[in-house]
Amino acid sequence: MNKRKKVSFLSLTFATVLALGACASEPTDSVSESSGEGESTSDGGELLISMLSEAVSLDVHGANDTYSSNMTSQIYETLLNQNAELELEPGLAEHYEQIDENTWEFTLRDNVTFHDGTDLDGDAIKANFDRVLDNDIASQRAFLFDMISEVEVVDDLTVRFHTEYPFAPLPAHLAHTGAGIMSPAMIEEDYAAMKDGESPGTVINKQAIGTGIFKFDEWNHGDSIRLVKNEDYWGDPAKVDSVVVRVVPDGTTRIAELQTGSAHIIDPLSPNEVGQIEQTEGVDVHSQESVMIMYVGFNTEQEYLDNPNVRKAISLAIGRKDILTGIYEDIGIEARSPLAPKVFGYDESIDSNEQDLEEAKRLLAEEGLEDGFDITFNTSDEQERIDIATYVESALAPLNINVNIDIQEWASFLEYTAEGNQEMFVLSWSTVTGDADYGLYALFHSDNHGSTGNRTFTTNADLDEKLDEARRSTDSDERQELYKEIQNIIAEEAYIQPLVHQDYLVGLSDNVEGFWQHPTRRLMLQDVTIQ
Repeated sequence: MNKRKKVSFLSLTFATVLALGACASEPTDSVSESSGEGESTSDGGELLISMLSEAVSLDVHGANDTYSSNMTSQIYETLLNQNAELELEPGLAEHYEQIDENTWEFTLRDNVTFHDGTDLDGDAIKANFDRVLDNDIASQRAFLFDMISEVEVVDDLTVRFHTEYPFAPLPAHLAHTGAGIMSPAMIEEDYAAMKDGESPGTVINKQAIGTGIFKFDEWNHGDSIRLVKNEDYWGDPAKVDSVVVRVVPDGTTRIAELQTGSAHIIDPLSPNEVGQIEQTEGVDVHSQESVMIMYVGFNTEQEYLDNPNVRKAISLAIGRKDILTGIYEDIGIEARSPLAPKVFGYDESIDSNEQDLEEAKRLLAEEGLEDGFDITFNTSDEQERIDIATYVESALAPLNINVNIDIQEWASFLEYTAEGNQEMFVLSWSTVTGDADYGLYALFHSDNHGSTGNRTFTTNADLDEKLDEARRSTDSDERQELYKEIQNIIAEEAYIQPLVHQDYLVGLSDNVEGFWQHPTRRLMLQDVTIQ
């Protein structure tokens, strides 16, 4: 998997994901002193990763962001896995089959234990899915599984998922990091803490017990998370002894750490930093094609932005090509839709708000807003997003729209936008299942306002109806047509302005072998060695 070129690309094919749907009738300083900074060994050792932001939560039901998923996917495992082409493969389940249109049966691996010694069995699976769907937990990931009406424990190693309606993408949803299986004993302890007044996930964030290749060791909040090798892993164990993921917000500092050996991997790498890495001996750039969308969103509940003509005018002032070339240095492709072209449901004939400044001025004049207004643009502290905000500020000046840029740390930004305080904002979403349901239902259905995904607070009864119909349909042609209509509604109403489908960039030491990055942005560390 590891392409050892200065810039390497993994091609994606979604044939197997779609075929499955058809068969079913159709997103520190706390470095261990014993390892030493930059220590190199042929086996074992401590892998040092410097990352822009830290996890929001180690409770798989407690957050729905990339930085959390990158950590939890090392600790917890899912029933099914996705390979580099997003094809489904066995995970904690050795086998699965569809019993009828509303029932799926999964056979679990035998002799798998959690890090606390608890056995993996059907009751553990049921405990996890009962929890994510528990209203008292208020999981941001419940929408992934809200079609599940019951998880039936047939025997110790057999579970059946019963759904309220036919849902072809269910196996792909069960490969999502939000379906990671946590220790049932830990879940029980977390519920007990809730009865004593603690928030959901309080115990889980202190223990983080799964079945994965790494075990949770410690979390120094705001600084680092340390994981250690699971010596009792049921499959091929990790090759390094431990992993330390440090929070390093400044890109220049991350690069310096990579160059000096204080970090083996840095994530992310900005496009404008690629040249610097390529000119440095001993380090490489690893690039991965993605299924993500970077977009400018409009909070439809805020003044001015509750008007579709205003949203469209702003969209028409933004040039995707300007952003792709000027900010991403053409590392990626222009986005015409929330869906990447390789995602099921994308249609190249859909409407798209292409840059047209004169039409933008006409629309504002029609609303009596030719003199413009003031508006705030919220962004997290990732450099490309700050650059996008700066570009938008300039692009809206000819419309007499005065943009105030507000930059926030990642977790604060997520909380702020989930609560609906923002006006305009820039954010990304990865359609990790390869199916349009995940790429559109979470972002635009009115049931998902806030942290679940719909941070534009879109409420559109017709759109809701079509999204519901598309996820319940068992006919792939019907679903494709519905998703075309849905994407056209999104463009016409201008809830977001799609920008780019960027490629993920990671800085990598030449001492690291066996690394690859998943199309969903997860760092795949199982086969990593430090030479």
